[in-house]
Amino acid sequence: MLPAFVWTDAVLTGIETVDAQHKELIDLFNELNSALFMRHECAEAVIESTYRRVIAYTDKHFAEEEALMLEEGVDPHHVEAHIGYHRQFVERVESMWSHRSALMQHPETIAGFLTSWLGLHILGVDQSMSRQIEAIRAGKSAAEAYAIELLSRDAATQVMIDMIGRLYSVLADQNTALANANLALEARVSERTAALNKANAELVAANIELERYSKTDALLQIGNRAYFDERLVELCARARRHASPLSLLMIDVDAFKQYNDLYGHQAGDDCLREVAKAIRLSLLRASDCVSRYGGEEIAVLLPDTDLAGAMFVAERMRDAVQSLGLAHAGSKAAAVVTVSIGVACAVPDAAAACAQLVRAADQALYRAKAAGRNRLDVALQAA
Repeated sequence: MLPAFVWTDAVLTGIETVDAQHKELIDLFNELNSALFMRHECAEAVIESTYRRVIAYTDKHFAEEEALMLEEGVDPHHVEAHIGYHRQFVERVESMWSHRSALMQHPETIAGFLTSWLGLHILGVDQSMSRQIEAIRAGKSAAEAYAIELLSRDAATQVMIDMIGRLYSVLADQNTALANANLALEARVSERTAALNKANAELVAANIELERYSKTDALLQIGNRAYFDERLVELCARARRHASPLSLLMIDVDAFKQYNDLYGHQAGDDCLREVAKAIRLSLLRASDCVSRYGGEEIAVLLPDTDLAGAMFVAERMRDAVQSLGLAHAGSKAAAVVTVSIGVACAVPDAAAACAQLVRAADQALYRAKAAGRNRLDVALQAA
């Protein structure tokens, strides 16, 4: 890669220490320029290290130039302006460097900025400083040297220096504005992305909640018939794969029509809610599934549960409901609300086993009700 700034005799000031420092600055600028275009995994560390060396040496150069002007007695007007250029460079280059990720083609932008500044610094204020120091050493006063410098500048050279100065200022201002605009754009994009992510998360949560509501019985707050049908197919398939038992309890509230006739439909709804809650709280595992099958009938799926385990859970539920003590004057089974339960168990061996399991549990429930209610009956073979 060609150097961004080439050292020639045209940039000499005639002050040996200043020229030596300018040569070192040019070498460092060119080194930084090369580093900015590096394309390997260690590039960022090399770039940052080189940049810090540039800043450190620039600070040293500025300090020595300012000390030299004071030592030689250069006119305060020039000294003040010269120091202002130094401070301005430090502020602008630090700002540009800290925002470089927001600049498009930032290697070219930074290289162009440094090259423009170096031209302005050497051809402008430093060579002017050198000529004034030479005049002071020849016996002129600082004011006379400054006045001569203002009057004797070659018009063409001054136009060129002014153009470089304007280019440098335009580059600095535009790059700062562009960096700020890009940062603002990134902030807006980040905000919009965060808002979109939040909206998506809320939509996902809403869909999950909608899905849950679509599978939940609004009155009893347990699974509805659609949920039961879905889980029955899933658990039958799982039991078939693992050759494990699946049990089903079909539960019916005894004499529920008479309960509604005696106490009213609002009381009937309250009764069903209490019964569903008692049944749900009787479940022993999170994997067990309770759903409203229809009307006052509730279905319970018990995966990995054999017939003895299913009978234990069924009796536990029957007792829990009776223990609620909900008065039922219209029931012949007991003075309180009770349930009848049909129990079926199978190790499914075919897709038809789902329907067979439901049919077996229904038949067992029918037998329990026919035998006087408030009891359970067992299907000896469901599939």
